[in-house]
Parts: sequence; C-alpha cells; structure tokens
Amino acid sequence: MVIGRLIAVVLGCATMAAAAQAQDFQVVNTASLAAVPVDEIKPRTVIFNDHRHDALFERGSGFIKFEDWAREVPVQKQFLGLYPAYTEAVTTKAVDGTLKTYKDRLHMYIAEARFLLSKPPASLNLARYATLPFIESIDPSIKHRLIAASEATLLKDERNAANRNPEREWCQGTSVAICIRSRYQLEGKIPMGIALANKLREGERRLQPYVEFESEVRLLAPAEIDESGLMALTGISTPVAAVLEQNIFAVNQIIRFGKFLAVVQPRPGHSGQTVTTVMIALAVASTTLEMKKNYEDVPVLRNMVPSQVLLGNSSFNTGKSMSAGLPVYARNRIKAIAENLERN
Repeated sequence: MVIGRLIAVVLGCATMAAAAQAQDFQVVNTASLAAVPVDEIKPRTVIFNDHRHDALFERGSGFIKFEDWAREVPVQKQFLGLYPAYTEAVTTKAVDGTLKTYKDRLHMYIAEARFLLSKPPASLNLARYATLPFIESIDPSIKHRLIAASEATLLKDERNAANRNPEREWCQGTSVAICIRSRYQLEGKIPMGIALANKLREGERRLQPYVEFESEVRLLAPAEIDESGLMALTGISTPVAAVLEQNIFAVNQIIRFGKFLAVVQPRPGHSGQTVTTVMIALAVASTTLEMKKNYEDVPVLRNMVPSQVLLGNSSFNTGKSMSAGLPVYARNRIKAIAENLERN
C-alpha cells in the first residue's frame, strides 16, 4: 500500500515535471523573421530579432532614427507607431530669452518574434489575454491597476502632449478591453545611479527611480483588422484570425511611447496549427541616447550611460524585467506570452 502510494507520487511528480518542461519555450536569435520559413520553426521555439546587427539600424545598438524607420519600413510605422499618423512632436521653447522651435527627435527599438502553436486559431480565446490577470502574469515585477479614461493623468504632462490620438480618446472605443496604469520600480544599482545622475542635471527634469506608464489593451474587432496590411507586416499569406495590441500612450520618463502587437494566423498548409507574430516597438528620445559624455566624465557613472543601460550592456543591469535592458525585457515578455498561449 505504502509502496503503491510512493509509486503514484513519483509518477505524479514525473508527469508534472514533463508538463512543465513541455511548456518551456526557448528563444533563438535570427537575422530576420523572413529568413526563417515557417516550416523550419521548431516546436516550442520563439525566433527573435531586434535588429542589433541590421545594416538599416544603427549597428550594435538596435536603434533606428524615427524618420529613417518611417521612410524605410513604412509598414512597420503604420502598425507599430503609436497611431498611423504619428510624427515627432514640434516644440517651441525659450532658450536664453529667444524662442526656438525644434523637433523632439526619437529613436525606435523594434523587436520581432514568431512562434508556432499546436492548435488552430479558433481554439484561442484571446479575450482572456486582454485582462488584468494576464497582464500581471507576464511580468510580476510590474504592478498594474485598472483606470478609467478620465484617470489617464500622465497624458496631461507636457512631454506626452504629442501622444494624444487625433482619431479617438485613448481607452475609449468598443475594442478597448482595459485601461491600466503601471509602475515598475527600477532594480539593483540603477536607483543609486539615478540619484548620482540627478546631481548632474542642473535645471533639468529629475529622473525617478521608477517607470510609470498608462496604456490600453485592445482586441481588434474583425471590421478593424486591416488584413492585407497585416499580412504585409508579418509576411504570412494566410487570413488574419485575431489581433491583440497594447498602446502605451504616456510614460513618465525614458520611453516616449510603446506598442505591443500580436497577430494570429493559421499556419500555411496546416489549418490545425497557429503561427503568431509578435512585435514590440519602443520610442526613446534621441537626446537620451546622446547623453554620454556627462556620464563618462564621472567615474562612478561610466557604466550608467543611458544607451548602454537600455541595451543591457552595463554593469548596472540586473534582473529579468526593464532593469535588465530592453532586449532581455522583450525576450522574456514574448516567451511568457508564447508559453501561456500554448498552455491555455
């Protein structure tokens, strides 16, 4: 009897371990999504590219100027811009008593990924992914709470003025599932570095030891899906079954806006399987990436150069979330989504 129970426990543990292993996806870098035919994507594998070695982007950085991105990759700009008509803001400020007008230049970080699911698109209930519990499960270190459209206070900040959608109010519309305010407390040595960096920012906006942002999550209605455009974006010729997106329209610092887009399509030639393309776009002020000399001149801040921290190339980077750098954050978020879709 005791032996029988012991065998049952061992078999149960083995089954659970096998199930857990089956849920794990591995992330594999590729030069481009188009370079890997869908039929060559292995099970439980995410192919990932963030253009770190793309000649079109700034080599080694994965960033591209917004204006270059809009010109060279217009289909991405159409779907991954904050809204289709989005352009860099034009600002007028008094400098030494003289009014000067200039563009708020941006650089884009773009991550693309693709994976297969062993189930048809019709079996995926994407509505359950446009919920607060699912958003919380992707990265528990980021804290979220539901807000109404009228509570989007960060959007009132001057730095976010250009982020207002001319076509509709953010968090309003039948396809908007939830509107959320999120807060991430920066980890490790980064808060200490921020405290030191603030001593160099005389007369400038002070940095905060946290990132706070407001966003909406949408599950597009069939009538809102631009099928031909999305097929051009993904490079997959099968009909678009569903589109889930998150628009990060207001941020307190570092990032100007963000976009998450997941496009679900039947696998070509295999209607019982699903190919999912996920893209993440994050806009960073060009002036942030150019902040190098001031930091390099202070020995304790040499590893706090913003561009290096954002790319995860600094000794200040830590953890698996934003403090680890954008590439690690993007990989982990996409991996979590792939595992959740496959499991549920």
